[in-house]
Amino acid sequence: MNQLNEQCLHRIVVTNREQVALDGVIHVDSFDDREIILETELGMMAIRGEDLHIKQLSLDDGHLNVEGVVRTVDYLEGGVVPGGKNRSKGFFNRLFS
Repeated sequence: MNQLNEQCLHRIVVTNREQVALDGVIHVDSFDDREIILETELGMMAIRGEDLHIKQLSLDDGHLNVEGVVRTVDYLEGGVVPGGKNRSKGFFNRLFS
């Protein structure tokens, strides 16, 4: 695989609905024990469940490990999180809008 493809690699592995390993993470927008909202190489994503904990995060490598009870993994169309909040805007744009 050439270096360009390695840098843009987006991969998600869910193991026994208890662990998520994700490559291609650009940044984590928000998180709590029920929902993690993040931006990936392929758009916004939501990981939802119970007792979710970020075990490892390396934005330099684009890697994220999550443990907990995984209920859903969703790609969010247009960066919009259900409930009407637009997550594709930057932090300061949301703060001052």
